Amino acid sequence: MTTPAAPPASPDAGRRMVGLAHDADGHPVPLAQERARRRRSLEDPIVGWTASIGITLVALFLRLWKLGTPHAFEFDETYYAKDAWSLWHFGYARDYINNDGGIANKRILAGQTTGLWKPNASMVVHPEVGKWLIGIGEKLFGFGPFGWRVVPAVIGSLMILVMIRFARRVTGSTLLGCVAGVLLTFDGLQFVLSRLALLDIFVAFFTLCAVYCLVLDRDWYRRRMADHVAGQVDEGGHWGPVRALLFRPWLLASGVFWGLACGSKWEAVFALAAFGLLVVAWCAGTRRSFGVSFAPVKALVVDGIPAFLHLVLVGLVVYIATWTGWLMHSSQYVEYLSSTQYTHYVSGGSDCGKDIVSDNNRHWPTADQPVKHGIPGLIQGLESLWYYHRDVYVFHTHFLNGCTHTYASEPRGWLLLNRPVGVDAQTGIKPGTDGCDAPAGSDCLRQVLLLGTPAVWWGGTAALIYALFMWIGARDWRFGIAVVGTASTWLPWFLYDGRPIFSFYSIITLPFLVLALTLAIGNLLGRSRDPTPRRTLGVVLAGSYVVLVILNFAWFWPIYTDGLLTHAQWLQRIWFARWI
Repeated sequence: MTTPAAPPASPDAGRRMVGLAHDADGHPVPLAQERARRRRSLEDPIVGWTASIGITLVALFLRLWKLGTPHAFEFDETYYAKDAWSLWHFGYARDYINNDGGIANKRILAGQTTGLWKPNASMVVHPEVGKWLIGIGEKLFGFGPFGWRVVPAVIGSLMILVMIRFARRVTGSTLLGCVAGVLLTFDGLQFVLSRLALLDIFVAFFTLCAVYCLVLDRDWYRRRMADHVAGQVDEGGHWGPVRALLFRPWLLASGVFWGLACGSKWEAVFALAAFGLLVVAWCAGTRRSFGVSFAPVKALVVDGIPAFLHLVLVGLVVYIATWTGWLMHSSQYVEYLSSTQYTHYVSGGSDCGKDIVSDNNRHWPTADQPVKHGIPGLIQGLESLWYYHRDVYVFHTHFLNGCTHTYASEPRGWLLLNRPVGVDAQTGIKPGTDGCDAPAGSDCLRQVLLLGTPAVWWGGTAALIYALFMWIGARDWRFGIAVVGTASTWLPWFLYDGRPIFSFYSIITLPFLVLALTLAIGNLLGRSRDPTPRRTLGVVLAGSYVVLVILNFAWFWPIYTDGLLTHAQWLQRIWFARWI
């Protein structure tokens, strides 16, 4: 149902309806239709793509440099690399031989790929998208460190390309897009996670892609609205275009990416909910600018329902589709995991895992059913998948309560880099061994530390505060993306600070800190490109900050890449006791 538009209004009336007749510089404010149709000036597309690809290739080179070292399972690679291999070779995640003493790991690192796997399904507690992707590298380059790290390196580099295009679209500036790409390229947390077979780089990448599509949808929506409104809609009964905006291609693409993000790690669901509300708010603002009365309520109906279908329903379908391998082997999971240690939760426990008890009489109802085939088999598999999700949810929300970990940290300090995570270390290297040139009485070490570049994170935190004021005070929608993105990817972790959680989970937050920094730098430079003293000062300050980020990253390079350091050199890079 599309309500006919009102007759065109006079230019002066239109300007009254948008609320301002002139901008801060005294220029007339264009009508809403004109502003919506106006293509954002993004400068020369050839220059834009050349710069974007150039920065991405530099990032890829850095991330592939000596990617196979250290020749070891770093941190939780021991789980995800094996699950990935198992998914691609058996169709489901199999358990493996007893790893006491690192037997399985030693055999894998020595090149053995057979005789390691048990027939039973493994109780994995994260979705499978990231593991399927890690497995591509293992199929192409073998079951070794380079093989299971190469796809994360590629995805981490593509994340920088998306960041450049995202920031360029939001700011309308190729220069600022490149600034955002450089800041992300030289962040240590993003760099190290791009060189590890963990799942976090995947959820960060797909979340960024999803939000980028929402920004593209915002531009598409406004242009589409302008094309279907002949003039300002100034009658109280008008809703504005409806049927013409039911199908939104960029919103659909965003839903696909949200499904992949949640299929990597569940934490993306909080950002999906927050940005879904922000999309409706953008729609309401657009309708209001075209003169629709009670725009928030009307947008909630005519835009909120399609947004829900595009984002949530499509995302859910994609998410379930990512479990195809699981569904095809659901009988294996029912046989081996229908009675797990996560099935029965007893409230009141405080010790690690003590509030979860096994109950052999309690299992999935599908365990008592004969195996079905065809459509009934699919329904049965989905039912089993639901029970599996229930068990995994209990694991995440209750089983780990009271557990401790050396590198666990509270989320309140994540943005300030309060507690990095050491993923690999070789200590006690004696002088004259492995190239160690430490003085007598000292030694050398190698380390890989999941630590963000302080210049990026500390500057980004300050820029985030500025973004909050700009969003609320100046009503600049662009800063709202940074604020909503940070809040929805960081604050939910406060709900789970009773279990071990780690600072590198904040990689999903990093792009929004970088966006806040980029927008702040844009305001520092100003809109005018004329060589004024203000412009010169802004360029000097912004350029100095970007150089500082690169130098800061270079200083920490050895502890990002397993470099050999004397003990004294290592201490120069460990600025706080909590970083040890």
